[in-house]
Amino acid sequence: MGCRVTDGDTIRCGDERIRLLAIDAPELPGHCRTGRDCVPGDPYASSDSLHEAMVGAIRIERYGTDRYGRTLGSLTSDKGNLSCWQLSHHHAVYKVAWDNLMKIARTCPRAVL
Repeated sequence: MGCRVTDGDTIRCGDERIRLLAIDAPELPGHCRTGRDCVPGDPYASSDSLHEAMVGAIRIERYGTDRYGRTLGSLTSDKGNLSCWQLSHHHAVYKVAWDNLMKIARTCPRAVL
């Protein structure tokens, strides 16, 4: 089963949509709803960065689903944890309220500062 990038914090593996745990990335044009505080930055660079990190087999630790029905997951590739990758490359921001069991804070503590 191949996985592909949807945006800087979401991928699709087969029929499953997976939201990366504990991060928020810039929204693609037209996706930042009125009244929402969206992350600044280049959504295309964020998506490209995530694509670059998806090397080798993708391993998924599932943590339930979000209100949109996406799986919440901590994903790892040959490059490491994908949430940590996005944070360390400045293509997403850390959201402590979204960090189930502080998984990402424990995995890459320097990146979440």
